[in-house]
Amino acid sequence: MNDLSPSSSLPRVVLVALTKHGAAQAAALARQLPAAEVCVAAKFAAALAGQLNPVRAYEGAFKDEVPGLFAHYDQIVFFVSLGAVVRLIAPHLKSKDEDPGVLVVDDAAQFVIPVLSGHVGGANAMAEAVAALLGATPVLTTASDVGKTIPVDILGRELGWTVEAPKLNITRVSAAVVNEEPVAFVQEAGSPHWWTRPTPLPAHIHRFDRFEAVELDRYAAVLWVTHAPVPPTLWQWLDQRLVVYRPPLEDRA
Repeated sequence: MNDLSPSSSLPRVVLVALTKHGAAQAAALARQLPAAEVCVAAKFAAALAGQLNPVRAYEGAFKDEVPGLFAHYDQIVFFVSLGAVVRLIAPHLKSKDEDPGVLVVDDAAQFVIPVLSGHVGGANAMAEAVAALLGATPVLTTASDVGKTIPVDILGRELGWTVEAPKLNITRVSAAVVNEEPVAFVQEAGSPHWWTRPTPLPAHIHRFDRFEAVELDRYAAVLWVTHAPVPPTLWQWLDQRLVVYRPPLEDRA
């Protein structure tokens, strides 16, 4: 679970409500997230009276607020119906690398649903954190999170690792991981503490400490954590089966 205490390095979070009941729910969550801002219709802003959170009270049509929310926040938590949120955000979607995380909390505050940028944008992690604060259930649909396996596109991000691979490679290798095909994980550099899930590493992920030890023909994909240069001929030969991770140079396996 993400640490959402005031001392953490926090994403820019806004809680959004369009109804009186939603404003009350947003106010309750805001009390546990002092760094979050709240966006409500002006007529319901009284629900936030006495709280320290910044309040964005809008007049007029809420759809006119959406571009500003997308531009200024990393995580948008809606106390609005899922269908309405989908229609509101649809005209503003760009890509998973640019869009903020978007979450929906149901009217009874029983479920927290990551709708957009769940994986790369961090909405899945945010949903788990918000659900813990509300005593709710996070509803995750991203295959690597549901299946408790390696998230190829963001592996090691919290350790400072960067991904070096064409997007097509990331897509193909992610499919191999999720579909439980044989995958070689080679770690020659970086922190060994990259697997943080409470469940064991899936059995189809085979670990190696040297690239030379891998019989490449046996594996559908190779994840390689290294400081070593990767020759163009190797990228070409592996043909979309390779993703490379670059840890900070000071890290050692």
